[in-house]
Amino acid sequence: MVVRRIVANLRADNPAEARTFYSELLGLDVVMDHGWILTFAAEGKMTPQLSVASEGGSGTPVPTLSIEVDDVDEAYRRAQTAGCDIAYEIADEPWGVRRFYLRDPFGNVVNILSHKE
Repeated sequence: MVVRRIVANLRADNPAEARTFYSELLGLDVVMDHGWILTFAAEGKMTPQLSVASEGGSGTPVPTLSIEVDDVDEAYRRAQTAGCDIAYEIADEPWGVRRFYLRDPFGNVVNILSHKE
């Protein structure tokens, strides 16, 4: 047996509220919309991953999601401009990532990151 993908399912009373955050802020495409569920996706191929953690690193809480982007500084500027709730300020971490946390419209802590080159 081979795991093909892993999908995060976030609870939301009004899934349509996710469109602005995940589509407009992060640039994800809506690939399925049944009203009661919206599925967002991006081009590209990735390896299925699942993390289990006791903390988020640097003393932060474990985020609900981690989303890797090509330009974390641009994502941070967009989040600030949009008035997002920044839960952890942008930082260069000792394990080789630059990241910040923000809360989505449903209160989930989302880790936005780029790997440092």
